[in-house]
This record gives sequence, C-alpha cells and structure tokens, in this order.
Amino acid sequence: MSSPPASPGLSRRRRQLVLAICCLSLFIVSLDNTVLQIALPTLQRDLRAPLSGLQWTIDAYTLVLASLYILAGSLADRIGRRRVFMTGLVVFTAGSALCSLAPTLHTLVAFRMLQAVGGSMLTPVGMSLVTHVFPDRHERAHAIGVWGAVVGLSMAVGPLIGGFLVDSAGWHSIFWLNLPVGLAALVLTRVFVPESRASVARRPDPVGQILVIALLGTLTYTIIQAPDHGWASATTLTLAGLTLALCAALAGYELRRDEPLIELRLFKSVPFTGAAINLLIGFGTLGGFLFLTTLYLQNVRHLSALHAGSWLLPMALMTFLCAPVSGRFVARYGARPPLLVAGSGITGSGIVFAAFDGQAQTWSMILGCALFGLGFGFVNAPTTNTAVAGLPVSQAGVASSLASTFRQTGTALGVAVIGAVLASGIRPDDYPGSYPDAAHPALWIITGCGLTILLVGQLTNTRRTPHPAHDTRSVSRNRCEGRTADGAATAPVGIRRVPSDERRR
Repeated sequence: MSSPPASPGLSRRRRQLVLAICCLSLFIVSLDNTVLQIALPTLQRDLRAPLSGLQWTIDAYTLVLASLYILAGSLADRIGRRRVFMTGLVVFTAGSALCSLAPTLHTLVAFRMLQAVGGSMLTPVGMSLVTHVFPDRHERAHAIGVWGAVVGLSMAVGPLIGGFLVDSAGWHSIFWLNLPVGLAALVLTRVFVPESRASVARRPDPVGQILVIALLGTLTYTIIQAPDHGWASATTLTLAGLTLALCAALAGYELRRDEPLIELRLFKSVPFTGAAINLLIGFGTLGGFLFLTTLYLQNVRHLSALHAGSWLLPMALMTFLCAPVSGRFVARYGARPPLLVAGSGITGSGIVFAAFDGQAQTWSMILGCALFGLGFGFVNAPTTNTAVAGLPVSQAGVASSLASTFRQTGTALGVAVIGAVLASGIRPDDYPGSYPDAAHPALWIITGCGLTILLVGQLTNTRRTPHPAHDTRSVSRNRCEGRTADGAATAPVGIRRVPSDERRR
C-alpha cells in the first residue's frame, strides 16, 4: 500500500516550519519545569517553604496539565486547533508574568496553576498539529523524535540558564524566559500554522472532567502529605479510600458513555497499555530524579544554582542526542529496541547512584547522569508513537492529549512519591546531614522503575501483540468511519469492522 500524501496544500518546508513552531511551545512548557527544579533550594530559603511546599510548586503545575490535556485536545478538535493553540500561548505567557511577581508560596502555586491552564492547550494541541501535517508514519516517527529532542534541549539549557538567572537576579527571573518566546510563538502561529479541526468532534464530558481532576488531586495530596500525617494514620487511609472510590467512579461512568473523556476501551490493546505505563514511569523517574538531584547538589554539597546546573549537563546532553536516534529506531525497527535501551539506561543509572553512592563521587555522578540521560532519551519516541499511531487523524487532539496526560501524571506522581519517601527519612534535627541516607530508598525506586520499563517494553511490543489500531469513534459504538494515522481504516480489538458495502446500505 502506498503512503498517504503528507498534507494537502503544505510544502515540505511549510511542514517543517509548523513542526518548529509547535516544538517552540513544547520548549517553553518543558523548560519551565527544568528551570524551576534548579531554583527550588533558593525558593525554599526565600519563601521558607517546607519540602511539601516545594513538591506543590512542581505538582500544582503538572496536575493541572494532566487534568486538562484531554479536554484541551477535544476542544481543539471541535473549534479549531490553531485557535486553541494561540489561546494557550496567551494564557501561558500571562501566567508566567504573574509567577515572576508572586510574593508568597501560596500565590506562586496559584499562578503556576493558571500558567498550566495555558500550557494544557500547547503540548497536546501542538502534537496534534504535527500529527495532522505528518500523516506518513515514517515522517511522523522522525517528527516525534525531533519533538523528544526538544525535551532534551530544554533539559540541557534549562539548568544552566536557570542557574545563571537565580544566581544573578533571584528565582523570580526564571519566569521571564517564557515572555519573549511565548510572544514570538504567538505571532508565528498566527502567520504560518494552518487551521484544522476534526470532521466529527467528541461531545463534552463535564462529569468525567471533574472526576479526573478530583482523582489526580486527591491521589497526589495523599502521597505528598502522608509523611506529615503518617502513612498509617486515619487521615491517610481515609484519603487513600477516597482515591480508590474516585477511581472506581471514573471507570464506571466513562465505560457507560458513548464518547467518554478517557476512552478506557483503548487499554484492551497491549501495546497501548504498555505505552501508557512506560510514559507514566519514564516521566515519573525524570521528575523524581531532578527533584532529588537538585536538592542534593545545592543543600548537601552547597553548590550554587549555576554550578549545580552544570552537573546535570551529562544527563541533558545524552537526552538531547539520543531522542532523535530513538525516533529513527522506531521508524526502522519499531518500539521494542529503543525501549530496551531506555530501561537498561535508567536501571544502570539507579544502580550507580543507589549501590555505589554515586552522588558523592565525581566520576560516578557523571556516569549516573549520563546513563539516566541515555535511558530517558530513548523513552519518549517509542511510547508516544505507539500511543498515537493507532488512533485516527481526525481525533488527533484526543490521541496526543492522552499521551501528554500520561507524561504529566507521571511527573506529578514521581515528584510526589520520591519527595514523600525522602521526607519520611529526613531527620529535622539533622538536615541536610540525614539527606544521603534518606535518598537511598528513593534511588532504589528509580532503579525499579528502569527495570519495569525494560520488562514492559519487552512484553508489550512483540510480534504477537496486537497493534493498537483503535478508532475511538468505532469503539464508541461505531458512530462513524475513522482512519488511523497511517491512513488505513481501523477496527478496535474485539469489534467487527463493518464492510464498506454494508455501510453504504
């Protein structure tokens, strides 16, 4: 079967320009977290924030992103992707300006949530625009590799730029970076990005949206506050029970809807489920690793923000170099080989740090960071491509927002879990002296996450596992005909494809 045309009416140069503009939005959204991570110790001192307060400055942002990604993607499919994308740029830039003026921890967390409302319209909608202009699966795999390289680039320059700004002008200045980039992306989008929308958009699901927000918020709050309340306290157990009840309510409600906010039937596909798990775990390890490392370098080794940022360069550069290589591997060999590399790299990094006290020595610190960057650099392309490839182009906003939701949920849970484990082991009367011992269990968790990626990548991407060729509209009682990102007609697992002559009748 011949490949479908790349995108009607768009030249190759124009497609590359659209990719660059969308990557620019991804850059500022990703940069915001890496820059803030390097500023956490300074922010802790200036605002007298507890460890849980530092976790909330990260998780308030990532939780809002995760909660609203699917809504933003669905809204973009309905009213226009470029329109939603431009609205996101305006809100994100305004939120960044307010964050730079925040006088207290509580106002900073509130403005971070506003910033995330805008960010939720950028990453998934940007990827859906890329999916729309790169329908050919080989070109799309390469484009997703570039997309992943931008994450690595933000990691590479984020700690250094953030460290320079924190040391020279304070933590408020890190949010200034988003202002010129956001305004430039807004103008370029208005001029060069074509408008697109789904031929059949999903109906709103306000109840499902409220349940998602309640579930993610309750789960994260339970984990972050558990060290203060006690892991076996009545408060923690009550919150855990509420989390389980919300999860059951969300699953039961969504399964009864024709067009749910979260299409749970997609998880019948083994590769799709594997991609979701690896996105959660991969980005969870990144969030937790950065949280641990920046606190260690500045609070335990007493390095400046700029000096601490330079220690993260081996990880960032390896991610930047490996992400496009991973995209090419996916295009040629499929998702399994790069996922095996990803799991091995993260596992090796965790072993270096946990078993050999890697943070305390120069050579092991460099090796451990480089191995982590190698592993994380190979995660994004195979998982994103697997999660998106089997869904129809007409529902590209929903498809890409699912993958983005898994990323941000993973980051939020990674910071929450690693931070909670760290807080449980720290002795207030001996800080930062008790930090290294408290960090060891968290480092072993990162090692286990790497092994899980290795195992899931091995089991869910074999020749015998079905390809995730799910059309969300067909799953929703075959409302209308759909096509995959490759241009072929889709039929979900367990649902009969209706022949074309029967559809005409």
